[in-house]
Amino acid sequence: MRAAVVKEFGGPEVLQVIDVPTPEPGPGEVLVEVAGASVSFADVMVRTGLNVQYGATAAREQFGLGADVAGTVAAVGAGVTRFTVGDAVVGTQERLDRPLGAQAEYVLLEDWELAPAPVGAGLVESATLGLNATTADQALDVLGLKPSQWLLVSGAAGGVGLFAVELARLRGLRVIAQGRARDEELLLRAGAERFVPSGDDLVPAVRRLVPGGVDAAIDAADLRAGAADAVRHGGAFVSLLNSAPMARRQVRMTNLAWHTDGERLAKLAAYAGAGLISLRVATTFPLARIADAHEALAAGGLRGRIVLVP
Repeated sequence: MRAAVVKEFGGPEVLQVIDVPTPEPGPGEVLVEVAGASVSFADVMVRTGLNVQYGATAAREQFGLGADVAGTVAAVGAGVTRFTVGDAVVGTQERLDRPLGAQAEYVLLEDWELAPAPVGAGLVESATLGLNATTADQALDVLGLKPSQWLLVSGAAGGVGLFAVELARLRGLRVIAQGRARDEELLLRAGAERFVPSGDDLVPAVRRLVPGGVDAAIDAADLRAGAADAVRHGGAFVSLLNSAPMARRQVRMTNLAWHTDGERLAKLAAYAGAGLISLRVATTFPLARIADAHEALAAGGLRGRIVLVP
């Protein structure tokens, strides 16, 4: 089979697609034939060596790529009872020590890393679900808001941001979404109650809408204090890029580290199948053009995920 790997760090030109033996599932493992694997900043961190630099993983000869996958079960190992050959599944994986990841023709995952794919959705579209929706849902759990409380989401039209808006709506929260002017209609349809264009000074704009400040914020645009200062005294703030500012005004600051959660992923897939959250593909590339996919990610401005199709 073919698989995308990194053997030296650098720009998109270091990405390789190599031929390797198709793995066989061991106890508790599932072999998935990949229909689509999304590209994210997590892959950029692998490619550039940031994970090694920050001590998230040890240096090694080869790193696999891809945290999100959707596909079909090709084989199961001993003890696997939740899935059978032919099942449509989605999965996420966060292990950085694996020499092969989801950006391949086949991927080997543990059964708890998988969930049934959204009913009625295409597998390529389903590949956009896992990492971003899981991150958004875990961020909302960390904030611990009650229905009718106010939430600010910066970068709300991005991959995690839109899921955060949609999932906040399902929790009964009132959302102020910040994004580009062109995204206002999208975000209001997604469930935001108020919108602030990214060109406006966010903090005073939010405090005019909610005197005293919002109850919490999810910072998906890396605005740091530029979003945190819109949170009321004693509120809560989550950074998705490990850049929460120093705590003050008793605002609870959290740098979120998402984690694989098969049960949560099954819930989110059910939401997607019911049309309650959106699956968005910006563009697709064949696996052989993974470098072009990374160039497109770096260019930005996309609405939806880039998906590699083997």
